Amino acid sequence: MSEAQEQKIVLTLNPEEEKEEVVETPLEEEAKTQVTQEEIEKARLDDSSLSAEEKEMVSEFSKQIDITKANAVLQYGSAAQNKVADFSETTLKNVKTKDLNSVGESLEDLVKELKNFNVNDKEDGFLEKIFKKSSNAASNMKVKYDSAEKNVEKIVKILEEHQVTLLKDVALLDQLYEKNQINLKELTMYILAGYQKLEDVKKNELPALLDRAKETGDPEDAQKANDLSNAINRFEKKLHDLELTRMVSIQMGPQIRLVQNNDTMMVEKIQSTLVNTIPLWKSQMLIALGINHSKEAAKAQNEVTEMTNRMLKENAANLKMATIETAKQSERGIVDIETLTETNKKLIETLEEVQKIQEEGRERRAAAQVELRKIETELQQKLTDIKNGN
Repeated sequence: MSEAQEQKIVLTLNPEEEKEEVVETPLEEEAKTQVTQEEIEKARLDDSSLSAEEKEMVSEFSKQIDITKANAVLQYGSAAQNKVADFSETTLKNVKTKDLNSVGESLEDLVKELKNFNVNDKEDGFLEKIFKKSSNAASNMKVKYDSAEKNVEKIVKILEEHQVTLLKDVALLDQLYEKNQINLKELTMYILAGYQKLEDVKKNELPALLDRAKETGDPEDAQKANDLSNAINRFEKKLHDLELTRMVSIQMGPQIRLVQNNDTMMVEKIQSTLVNTIPLWKSQMLIALGINHSKEAAKAQNEVTEMTNRMLKENAANLKMATIETAKQSERGIVDIETLTETNKKLIETLEEVQKIQEEGRERRAAAQVELRKIETELQQKLTDIKNGN
């Protein structure tokens, strides 16, 4: 059983029993927003995730809470908060000390080493390739193989060390995840117990003090009611701080799994390299060494013929392309028929549009002429009527 599984949830009003030094982290106040009581009730935590035993523990613990004691309110749940803070620091150290870049660099070095080993060495000139002795080629290849093999073995050792480290980290992250789940439940129980106490105080103790203050009119009774109201407000803020800490713990779970998943993927990649890539490379190099003698002999005899055929094919292809392109250009007119067709079409459309505009202009002028005559006739008639009237 892991250390995290053995850890038990303990609710306490005196965090000094678990940790002598309590470091409080101030939390910024949220901007005030208008929310309804119904929304507050819906957003409040429920105890559905707790077992019957844990629910009973919360109920009994809530009865021990005294919100009128300022120090008790200040220290309420701080033990669980400190656990989350310590846990966050541990997780951060685990991430900061992990150098996955070195794993990637080792894999890149391996790839480069394998790429640098080239069976078909193309650094020599054309004539040197033809007349190189097969014994020299095989000897050079063996030297290159031995050198590459030594470098690969060094990289393999580094990768194996990384693999062991990553496997330990994966196991550690499992333990951290379990501890975080326990811390999360502990915070939840503190918050639930606090809200139970608040509900009891608001329904019973505060109304009783308010009624007594009204009945007696005694300033001392009024001050007691006011002090309890202030204590309720301070305790509500404390529970809000605990809920913020709880959210940090909630976010920590997927963060741990992400880091753990990255480690697992790197382990799988290293394992694939060790059991697949390296053996495959070695077997292929042995095969290459075995066939190198016959290949070099055939290659020297074939090189001249292949080069000649390649040159002839390339020249024939270039000649074909040049001839076809020349023929196309010589058969092409100064102006393409498509261009003339498009130009003629645009010209006809322009003339038709101009003609249409001119016809519309004539029609508008004719209508205006008729209207002018009508206006003149009406004006003359009106003048005549005025004259006859005089």
